[in-house]
Amino acid sequence: MEIRLLKYFLAVAREENITSAAKSLHITQPTLSKQLMQLEDEIGKKLFIRGKRKISLTEYGIFFRKRASEIVNLVDKTELELKSLDEETISGDIYIGAGETDGIRTIAKVSHKLQEKYPNIHYHLFSGNSDDVLEKLDKGLIDFGVLIEPSDIKKYGYIKLPTYDNWGLLMRKDSPLAKKEYIESKELFNIPLICSRQSLNNNDFYIWFKENFEKLNIVATYNLLYNASLYVEEGFGYALAFDKLIHITADSNLCFKPIVPNIKANLVIIWKKYQVFSKATEKFLNELQKQISIEK
Repeated sequence: MEIRLLKYFLAVAREENITSAAKSLHITQPTLSKQLMQLEDEIGKKLFIRGKRKISLTEYGIFFRKRASEIVNLVDKTELELKSLDEETISGDIYIGAGETDGIRTIAKVSHKLQEKYPNIHYHLFSGNSDDVLEKLDKGLIDFGVLIEPSDIKKYGYIKLPTYDNWGLLMRKDSPLAKKEYIESKELFNIPLICSRQSLNNNDFYIWFKENFEKLNIVATYNLLYNASLYVEEGFGYALAFDKLIHITADSNLCFKPIVPNIKANLVIIWKKYQVFSKATEKFLNELQKQISIEK
């Protein structure tokens, strides 16, 4: 299967129109139509539903778009890395995946220092939970992943970051619990909770509540805390979250209270073992090790 055909497919999936896609690809409409039929014949599945004015994807097409996008991105990333190996100056792209965590500040500091030395290095950040990050790392779509422990990292190279996150409760300032300096874990059983999907897969989180975990009133889950904070602001519930992710100002309707006994979530940055680093990623990893030694 040619990469060119994958790019043709993605263009049509994006434009939802053969004519518009052909213009964006600088080829004729008949040529593009022929190439798409060739792709469907090669795969043996119908990828498109062809309407009079709009082309939509079949169930197979939706699945194929995800895979085609990953393949094209990986090819483009590889070509750029190979090109950077021949350059005397350090340049290239660094792809980093992470969940929402204040530990990204360490990564940001390293990126800033490298930016001053090597302005031709560019950074691409991907946000997602640990499963999302690991999937992209295993497929070679990102270079590094920042994970919250505990995580199964035996098959990866890794460095422990010198920072950690604290669990707490994000709530409205007019909530009865907002008057407290901290929240005891037993008080969480009597309120509607909005939980991170990451926390639901965290072994320490279960240990925290012991056998009573299932008694929690979890009314919603979230992937990005900002979206969950809007639910909190509207009075939907209380969000179990890490500290320092939502900036609480005097004008904000929200406040954050730590929970006791507390769980500190340690952080690691990982990469594929036996990975051949580009010049840019190698410089990044060396600078990161220096920064961690400073912050310890």
